[in-house]
Amino acid sequence: MSKIDFTGIDPMTEIDWSLDGYNYELPPDLIAQNPAVPRDSSRLLAVDSPSSQQHRIFRDLPDLLEPGDLLVMNNTRVLSARMKGHKPNGPAVEILLMEERQHNCWLALVKPGKRLKLGATIEFEPIAPECHEIEPAGPCCCVPEATLSVLPDRLTATVIARDEATGGRILEFHLPPEISLVPLLDEYGHVPLPPYIDHSQALPEQYQTVYAERLGAIAAPTAGLHFTKELLHCLQQRGIEKTFITLHVGVGTFRPVDVTDVTTHKMHGEWVEVSPAAVEKIRETKSKGGRIIAVGTTVVRALEGAAVATDGTTGDFPLQPFCGQTNLFIYPGYKWRVVDGMITNFHLPRSTLLMLVSASIGRPRLLELYREAIDNQYRFYSFGDAMLILPEAKSACSDYFG
Repeated sequence: MSKIDFTGIDPMTEIDWSLDGYNYELPPDLIAQNPAVPRDSSRLLAVDSPSSQQHRIFRDLPDLLEPGDLLVMNNTRVLSARMKGHKPNGPAVEILLMEERQHNCWLALVKPGKRLKLGATIEFEPIAPECHEIEPAGPCCCVPEATLSVLPDRLTATVIARDEATGGRILEFHLPPEISLVPLLDEYGHVPLPPYIDHSQALPEQYQTVYAERLGAIAAPTAGLHFTKELLHCLQQRGIEKTFITLHVGVGTFRPVDVTDVTTHKMHGEWVEVSPAAVEKIRETKSKGGRIIAVGTTVVRALEGAAVATDGTTGDFPLQPFCGQTNLFIYPGYKWRVVDGMITNFHLPRSTLLMLVSASIGRPRLLELYREAIDNQYRFYSFGDAMLILPEAKSACSDYFG
């Protein structure tokens, strides 16, 4: 992406592409350790113009959107991806599954890594005799009896490779070919919370959206955690519709930026599916003058990533159905193709998520809003409060870069 000078529109400077431009100081006590109860009682900073914003409650969302708007939501469901095991007759180890590379072969972050050299074996014991769903929001993950009858006495895995890009390990789980590890994870693992949530009383289901359905993520699409079934009903009654995409949140979301010039950062790919039904719903909304509001940065990446991936394909609409990997990195200067507005949480300093949101309203404006949120004691990160960026608030600069 070239850096274009467009004097008089909303000039950008080199700091917009510098990692140092995305730093801010956050008091530790503003890092939310537990979710709001009920979910939609969290606070909402509604950004309604380039120079104004409102302090609201998330359940006010129906009043802030317009009939005919379309909410696009990520229906991914978080895996019980944190597993504790041990080497045979040896020390304990902990792994965090990141993505399945091939059948029952997973990329995992391991701790301590020095204990897991090539060929090392890890043994895992079940953590509970039954599934512990609190408020089921998707298919039950209990293991069928027919599956249990063919399982080995204990679950084991072998380190078969090291992943240079992440420093993780590729683990091959020893299971019959017809058995997948995924439905077993609730028996052997825990839903992983981010490392900055270190003294939470949250139940596992509180780290899933109420519409979570498709297993595959290692972290929740946290902007969706604010929705309740009652709020979804209120939105529907007001004529605000919804559709779903899937992006399985993986290492790409959390991989730190370790380059000074952010334009040289390379995103790790994440699996996306934008279905024909979702594309048709978006097309229909646009044709009627409605606005596409992405619920979270994962939806932004899914929709914009699909649009970029299918660019130039047959069709008169910028978005086409897509299933595959996206490594799209959105930062100031990005030319938006699909998304008009977004709901998002407050993100970590120097993160790709902060850069993505800056691409919508501009880095200076976003940091100004973050300072206001801090002054008003908003709660930050995964279990924190939310921000609504309405289309009227988007920076002029965001639409003039290609």
